[in-house]
Amino acid sequence: MTGPYRMPVPRAEQPVAPRTAYLIASGDLRLSANVAGWAAQESLEKAVSAAFGDLGWTVIRAHEVDAAKGHGFIDSQRMGLEVFKTIPADAPLIVAEAVWQYSHHVLAGLRTHRGPILTVANFDGTWPGLVGLLGLNAGLTKMGRAYSTIWSVDFTDRYFLDGLASWVRTGHIAHDSSHVRPLPPLPPGPESELGRALAEELLRDKAIIGVFDEGCMGMYNAIIDDELLNPLGIYKERLSQSALYAEMLKVPDAEATAVREWLDAAGMRFATGADEATELTDRQLREQFKMYVAALRIADDFGLDAVGIQYQQGLKDLTPASDLAEGLLNNAVRPPVTSRDGARVLYDGAPLPHFNEADEGVAVDALVTNRVWTAMGLDPATTLHDVRWGEQYGDDFVWVYEISGSVPPSHLTGGYAGAVSWRQNPMYFPAGGGTIKGVSKPGEIVWSRLYIADARLQLDLGRASVVELPEEETERRWAATNPEWPIAHVVHHGVDRDQFMARHKANHVQVAYAPDAATADKALVAKAAFFQRLGVEVHVCGDVAI
Repeated sequence: MTGPYRMPVPRAEQPVAPRTAYLIASGDLRLSANVAGWAAQESLEKAVSAAFGDLGWTVIRAHEVDAAKGHGFIDSQRMGLEVFKTIPADAPLIVAEAVWQYSHHVLAGLRTHRGPILTVANFDGTWPGLVGLLGLNAGLTKMGRAYSTIWSVDFTDRYFLDGLASWVRTGHIAHDSSHVRPLPPLPPGPESELGRALAEELLRDKAIIGVFDEGCMGMYNAIIDDELLNPLGIYKERLSQSALYAEMLKVPDAEATAVREWLDAAGMRFATGADEATELTDRQLREQFKMYVAALRIADDFGLDAVGIQYQQGLKDLTPASDLAEGLLNNAVRPPVTSRDGARVLYDGAPLPHFNEADEGVAVDALVTNRVWTAMGLDPATTLHDVRWGEQYGDDFVWVYEISGSVPPSHLTGGYAGAVSWRQNPMYFPAGGGTIKGVSKPGEIVWSRLYIADARLQLDLGRASVVELPEEETERRWAATNPEWPIAHVVHHGVDRDQFMARHKANHVQVAYAPDAATADKALVAKAAFFQRLGVEVHVCGDVAI
């Protein structure tokens, strides 16, 4: 070869040793979170490696523990790229997750990896490993990458061990999906007619969702491409969180005080102190109330039908968390905020649907649910929850659904009077901020999730009940997870723990209440008809009366 060119040197294909799997661990972006969760991750990896060893396999950790950082997580996309350079492209690969993780740290490598992939998590609520696992699985599903997944409380149960044995033998784990069926032909009636009519209205008149800093929470699965979103009649207004912060600075203290006084009169409590570093303070609350006002005014400026704030990244270094604003926005009855000229109350008497962490699957779901529930004369408040954890209680497996603050007070026992604001964990939120802590009221709910699979939008839809547990059991579950967050005790209808874990394609699940079971069934039919008319592939999960 002649000429002044510097040609890259091809990297030699690495051999794959027999009965050997490589292990990686995707982590958080935040050092404090990675350090705090590292002990749980070490325990998980030890148990998984031991289980592989019992099958005669060796597990090689593909990246070292960084003593200076105090953890061994892949904590950036660049680090992920470098780690995958060292992994044989055809090697069996384990992605082990005991904590929340940023999927994009490893998706580039997973997209082109040729060997079988196994995602695994500990079924434990102390750290959100299950949440991280489901988010990663949803990302792999979105990009069409085949994978297997498994979970366990202690990695000695038959379900886990049989799954692992299947994977090392075949590269695949089969889970029971008998609870899932295509949406059957909907019976003629007012609910299906309503759903289709509302869909026609959306397709004709269209809607706008406002997204503050799309994707910065690391959730690839939470981004719906315009080519899939626009055919639903829904378009994005892409916004910057810097604009939200700038708008907060324009809100007078008197308006924030008015929000606080309204909430005080409604019976909401605030667990405040004086230490800015560790306690919730009145100053932090004042900033959160300004965010609530600012979000409504920006939504009004752009004519938004729903809005999503990224919640953690970006704003966390500038101002307290967005929890209070999120929960209030999702509630029909909330502190009034006027337009800039004072002439109008913004979104008066109705929620401005908020999609936590700017999860666009939630955005579409919340928008549709809001319109169906409103048309049926039901409380249109919606929320998402993290699929956090769960345990058997009596005859039922009772899930812990738990999200930081976006639960609308109408979903809580006692409403505003049943809500108390606790400070967010300083590990995640150095600037503080309060949540809307409470126990979700017992009742009938419709749950759902919109996601991308096979390059198209799909919806899983089912029924569940929020149940009441004894106070001591609620406190135990709170202590095992995040006591500062609102909690829902959820029993799925006709879907067991492992069926739900294997099927669910998101870290989030959408929830809306109905006053009784019969009404919830009718609302589900209307919602299914709405999505079906939009061209979304609808799947019914569990026991559903259609």
